Amino acid sequence: MYKSIYLPLDNSAHCLRGVDVAIALAKAGGASLTGSHVYAARLHDRRFRQMEGGLPEPYKKEEKLVEQRGIHDDLITRGLQVISDSYLDVFEAKCEEAGLSGRTVSLEGKNWQALVKDIAASDCDLVVMGALGLGAVQSSQLGSVCERVARRVDRDLLVVRETEDNGGAIVVALDGSPQSCGALMTALELARLFKRPVEAVAAFDPDFHYVAFNSIARVLSPEAAGIFRFREQERLHEEIIDSGLAKIYQGHLDVAKRIAADEGMEIATRLLSGKPFEQLLRHARETKPWLMLLGRIGVHSEAGMDLGSTTENLLRLAPCNLLLSARAFTAPLDRIAETTMAWTEEADARMAKVPEFVRGMARKAVVRQAAERGHTVVTSDVIDACLSNLMAGRAGAMKSGGECPFAHGKAVGPASDAAPAWEPEALVKLAAIGPPAIREHAKLRIEKMAKRAGKAGIDAAQVDDALRAVTQMLG
Repeated sequence: MYKSIYLPLDNSAHCLRGVDVAIALAKAGGASLTGSHVYAARLHDRRFRQMEGGLPEPYKKEEKLVEQRGIHDDLITRGLQVISDSYLDVFEAKCEEAGLSGRTVSLEGKNWQALVKDIAASDCDLVVMGALGLGAVQSSQLGSVCERVARRVDRDLLVVRETEDNGGAIVVALDGSPQSCGALMTALELARLFKRPVEAVAAFDPDFHYVAFNSIARVLSPEAAGIFRFREQERLHEEIIDSGLAKIYQGHLDVAKRIAADEGMEIATRLLSGKPFEQLLRHARETKPWLMLLGRIGVHSEAGMDLGSTTENLLRLAPCNLLLSARAFTAPLDRIAETTMAWTEEADARMAKVPEFVRGMARKAVVRQAAERGHTVVTSDVIDACLSNLMAGRAGAMKSGGECPFAHGKAVGPASDAAPAWEPEALVKLAAIGPPAIREHAKLRIEKMAKRAGKAGIDAAQVDDALRAVTQMLG
């Protein structure tokens, strides 16, 4: 869980509620707390200079101006520092009441700039701040300081929207991105700490392609439509892609459910259809969660993006507390394969030819190959590509020369008096087998076969025979 929590303070209602949430987190998870306040003495000094022209005539005399400047400078310098210290005193008192010690920082400068700089220099892994500050009015959606900080920090950010605990659940929005999976893991950890239920939701847009194709149809000439094969493409999207989206996003929910089960937890799931931010917003308004978590960026975001479009919309409009997750997590391959990977009959038939003792390892290698290339269905060509990669890797290792992957720099010899000795050429071929788990399994099987045959050593020909047998079965 979080180790260090950073809180920008302004004594607003949302800020004070954030302090309560942060203290609860720190007490439950053992995190340290840092409260900071930024005051802008130079900004007020400059503004006073600009207002001098509007002073009453008696104050425009030179000696009066000099006197007023001195008084103002002294009041601003000392007064704002006193106010800042007072905000920090409130934070310290709350920490002390909870039996915690909180570190305080007083900063001078432009509020959001000073905060971003101080957060970047700190070791905090969570920032907690109010969605609105002291300048909020009835129609305010999001404070400017909160928005600017949200765009520029690279830590998890908890934006406090509610000033009271509504007792609601924890909702996490999933889209398959590492950031949304990171949000899932954080949601499970928070659920343990606060004893709240978790619901995972995923939203997909089935209408986008329909809208896009109709827009394209209005500009394509008959000749261009023929080249693009527009009608066939439109039918493909309607019959396959749009319905396939539902399966993809349901798959994200199924993976989440299995990950939660691995953590000893049970979660609810819900698939939503429509514009993602709109559906998530409606869901939040209807279910009234205590907290909604989502990735800072989504599955379609490029590296370096500050906020994804769905996150940006919800940051302004969501009625609940919001946690923007910078944490990234990739679901285990076997969990993804169990829920989202399908095999054609032809691919299954080829895999059935593989000996049972290596079938599991071979299947994992093929699944990994498919997942790395974004496939959700394993076909014969995926198996062929996997075989090609394995053969290419073996050829490369033979060409460059290899070393025993199990020797760790020591002299190579039999593992025990009963184990067959490996000849150097055989070790080179063994080193080319990947992934490592399959290599280790192959080593043990080849040694066992050599023992059964009564051979005291293993040569390159025996390794080739073993590899050729598996390749022929797959082919």
